[in-house]
Amino acid sequence: MRCLDRFLVICIAALGLARPVCLSAEEAATTEPAATAPVAVASDPVAGATAPPAADAVATVATMPTVAAGTATANPGPTGVSGFTDADRIVVHKSKRQLELLKAGAVIAQYPIRLGLNPEGHKLREGDFRTPEGQYYLSRRNPRSEFFLSIGVSYPNDADRRRARGNGKAPGGSIMIHGLPNVPRKPADYYAHNDWTDGCIAVSNSDMVDIWLRTKVGLPIEIRP
Repeated sequence: MRCLDRFLVICIAALGLARPVCLSAEEAATTEPAATAPVAVASDPVAGATAPPAADAVATVATMPTVAAGTATANPGPTGVSGFTDADRIVVHKSKRQLELLKAGAVIAQYPIRLGLNPEGHKLREGDFRTPEGQYYLSRRNPRSEFFLSIGVSYPNDADRRRARGNGKAPGGSIMIHGLPNVPRKPADYYAHNDWTDGCIAVSNSDMVDIWLRTKVGLPIEIRP
């Protein structure tokens, strides 16, 4: 099924045949289930695989423009028959505006990122437009996001909830790694050169395809200042 996952997403990115669409409340139940705990990470390859995006996400969606050329730099490393090296960890450097995929401690790919509109500091409450900092894990995958694919980050954790409650605030949530909006409200240059999200981590659509194919639910992600 992992091969089908990759085949479907490559079709989206390379041929520009489909656009993920927003989920209704009823459709949300069909997305991949949220992870309840991070996977254990060792120096050997990660075992198992996530369920692929729903096939009807490709079959029933509307057309979209071809995805722009990729902006990632990568060290190919050892690859399987698919040609992709799966990551066992993600590190985000907010100050560098960079997301790294790692395998057995080695960086196998790097991607430029854009952050929340208020990027400095840890997220403290709902609506502060900050990107959180700390240790989390990938919690779910959504091929029908209002953005070009999205992968959930497990913010808020218990410490985040306690901190927000102590300040009389809600911690917020729905922090994602995602591509560009399916319906852009700004010129392409704006998204490429500005922090523009509500607190999420944004990448180009082509980079989002690469991240989607090389990660899985439960993968640890560390977000550094």
